[in-house]
Amino acid sequence: MHFNKKFCAALLMAAILPFTAHAGNDNKVIKLATTTSTDNSGLLAYLLPTFEKQSGYSVQVIATGTGKALRHGRNGDVDVVMTHAPAAETDFVNDGYGRQPRQLMANDFVVLGPKADPAGLRQASNAVNAFSAIASKELGFVSRGDESGTHMKELALWQQANIDPNFTGYAAIGQGMGPAMLTANEMGAYVLADRGTYLAFMHKLDLEVVFEGDDSLLNPYQVILLNEQKYPDLNHTGAQAFSDWLVSDQGQQMIDSFTINDQPLFKATYR
Repeated sequence: MHFNKKFCAALLMAAILPFTAHAGNDNKVIKLATTTSTDNSGLLAYLLPTFEKQSGYSVQVIATGTGKALRHGRNGDVDVVMTHAPAAETDFVNDGYGRQPRQLMANDFVVLGPKADPAGLRQASNAVNAFSAIASKELGFVSRGDESGTHMKELALWQQANIDPNFTGYAAIGQGMGPAMLTANEMGAYVLADRGTYLAFMHKLDLEVVFEGDDSLLNPYQVILLNEQKYPDLNHTGAQAFSDWLVSDQGQQMIDSFTINDQPLFKATYR
């Protein structure tokens, strides 16, 4: 029997296409863009092995500032994002990039400073007054300067205080939370930090928590899926499984039970 080349090519494509479609649906790698705080604190190293063992998925983590994490999402470079900047996350969803935002957990921000506390932040009545005291005395302050959720919170506090943070002593370093705390430690400066990463690094620091507890310092985290219509080739099945597990009873209990030095780092908040 004789077959022409076009017919043979058609048969070959018919054989390949079902396999290709199956391979795409069977993607066992989930790409997660998240913040340095979830990575540096050790939370992901605690959570992911359990999820991966139970689900059969492998999670590849890109840990960066929230701004960059959301840009990875907009570019379609990742399957799911986990960040902590509510206003930026709302824009991400409203602009059609993300879907199904779920408030996953929260911790809070604290202001670290030298034990002598030359700005007197321990007596400050609120976070805005604390920041104003640092600027008015032109004391050292280290900013992450990296478009992270922590950086966005810091800039919001300066704005609320009607202060342009260009005073003597202000240093934006363009790095993550760990390097920012270590730099502030070397300088004897103040720094805004998320409590989780601070607890993970506190044994390396001479700095102390000099201001905490203001309602404005609440630090909520969300897990957000990518828009299936905008990014049809992403691993949406795996991303959904990961998001579902994080907000499950088991995922939420594990978040609550994660501690360093017997101190909880995050509070599960999904309801």
